[in-house]
Amino acid sequence: MEVEMKIRGLMMDPITQSPIVILKDVTGNTILPIWVGMYEANAIALEIEKISTPRPMTHDLIKTLLMGLETGIRKIVVHELKDDTFYALIWLEKDGLLMSVDSRPSDALALALRLDCPIFVDEQVIKNSKSSVSVNEKVTSEELRKWLEGLNDEDLGRYKM
Repeated sequence: MEVEMKIRGLMMDPITQSPIVILKDVTGNTILPIWVGMYEANAIALEIEKISTPRPMTHDLIKTLLMGLETGIRKIVVHELKDDTFYALIWLEKDGLLMSVDSRPSDALALALRLDCPIFVDEQVIKNSKSSVSVNEKVTSEELRKWLEGLNDEDLGRYKM
């Protein structure tokens, strides 16, 4: 089963100083942090902050191509978590036909923001992420979850590029 989520914020991990996209389900309090690369975080931040660039960025180019081909994105789904790596699918729709395309979650999220399409996470991914702990983590996933749930709007403010 898929859980609909929204991007709640973008912030830096206080331990690793890596960017984190915070997803929150639309009907409850489930939070899913997804660590992303710096460039991908910037692409997401540009769209969250509605900052335009003088030339199209990669995700803007993909949006323009999809629109030109009259192809929409039905949804994106973070469908798997394997070896501490998230996997996503972008569900494209053209003339009533659906096709899935493998994607990094960060790219799928950047496109979802630009095309205003729904974001889903497989329920099993959410369950597995709560029990998944990286070898390099200095805190447990439960401590991190509690910290993330305690964040307020100011904590999830502007992402520093």
